[in-house]
Amino acid sequence: MPSAETALAPLDPQALAGLREHVHRALRQAILSGGYAPGARLNERSIAEQLGVSTTPVKEALRLLEADGLVRTKPRSGVIVNFDYAWAEEMILARAAIESTIARLAAQRITASEKPVLEAILGDMRRATRDSGAEELVRLNEVFHNHIRSVARANYLRLLNDRQEVYDSNARRVIHSNPAERERALTEHDAIGRAVIAQDAKAAEAAMKAHVLRAGETYLDLVFRKDKD
Repeated sequence: MPSAETALAPLDPQALAGLREHVHRALRQAILSGGYAPGARLNERSIAEQLGVSTTPVKEALRLLEADGLVRTKPRSGVIVNFDYAWAEEMILARAAIESTIARLAAQRITASEKPVLEAILGDMRRATRDSGAEELVRLNEVFHNHIRSVARANYLRLLNDRQEVYDSNARRVIHSNPAERERALTEHDAIGRAVIAQDAKAAEAAMKAHVLRAGETYLDLVFRKDKD
């Protein structure tokens, strides 16, 4: 698990526009990747120094993180990290339920013209797993899941899923830092894609649920390790 001292890096001075959001994003990623332990106190001045900014955007970013539920203000203790093993586990279970239902609908609703697009995405993922780094795989992972959601045409479920997207993106970065995980993820994505293309709704639902839960367990192990006990 990264230490709190190395969780953050100075921001690019060219990113001053929308500074609050940049600080918010950097802190959010640090929390979700395990840079800060559950219950850790966040010192505004220390964070500002690490990022090379004033304390004003840090204060604003911490308010946004509190709205996200990732931190909370504790009387006489300041701002502490609220994100813990139980929260992450609930996040994974919720995503598994939503994404597996979306995959089922995608298999039922995919059109003939949408199948080659999914085939092409799977081909890109195979090449990237062989030749590219984690960031490209994270990007293609999001392309894959977004196409499944688009094919499903499930507006209500898409709305629910969008609320989790920030968690999903950060979790993928953690998971895909592990080379062995990239191979497992490719096998699982291929099974999901093949089931959707074959319009096998039951298989698509089962494959997506198994993938999200298995990847989620990897995320929990990488971020929290023995902390869950």
